[in-house]
Amino acid sequence: MSSLLRIGEFATRAEVSPRTVDYYTSLGLLTPADRTTGGYRLYDDADIVRVHLIRQLEAQGLSLEEITTALTSGTGDISDALARLDDDLKLLHTVAETAPSEVHGLLTLISARVHSLITVALQIPPDIPIM
Repeated sequence: MSSLLRIGEFATRAEVSPRTVDYYTSLGLLTPADRTTGGYRLYDDADIVRVHLIRQLEAQGLSLEEITTALTSGTGDISDALARLDDDLKLLHTVAETAPSEVHGLLTLISARVHSLITVALQIPPDIPIM
């Protein structure tokens, strides 16, 4: 059983600031697992995993709004979406090979971003709680 952590200890373990935890909570990206009798928010280990996922997605260029939408959409099975992204990635590679040089760089950049997002998506634990 995981222990419940107050915001300061939780932030330290999640490697973010307490202010970041507050902000993610205000956006609905995090929901406290419980509260103390004094009203302090308590978070658990699953929330640490969630913060790390949010940070990974932010590092890939997703906005917090996009992350909130993705994590609260309730789509448990993302295999269809990943398959569509993979098809789009293949199409981008094909187009990039025949594109003029000024477009080639942009298509290569887009292709790399899509590939990176797929890589992050495949690392999402299947049991991560959907809000």
